[in-house]
Amino acid sequence: MDHILARIRGAKMEDVKSMLKADASRHAEQGLILRHIWRNTDDPDEILFIFTTPDLNRARKSIEMVHAEVLKENPNANLPQMLFLKGE
Repeated sequence: MDHILARIRGAKMEDVKSMLKADASRHAEQGLILRHIWRNTDDPDEILFIFTTPDLNRARKSIEMVHAEVLKENPNANLPQMLFLKGE
């Protein structure tokens, strides 16, 4: 199983959780399953969350497409940094 680790700064935990809940069905359609969400205790301004996925390439394409659309509408949007992790 592959993973996608997301890091976002400058967002409220409640807002991140609400966004993830609102996007849950779209994530599921793309094979993304949210596993955990954390606040960095050394940097409370940073929130991390992780998904598992059976198809990392499909998930990457979907995420990149969604992020491109968001940035097209708002070039200053605060999007998470995505790290795509391949299981070995």
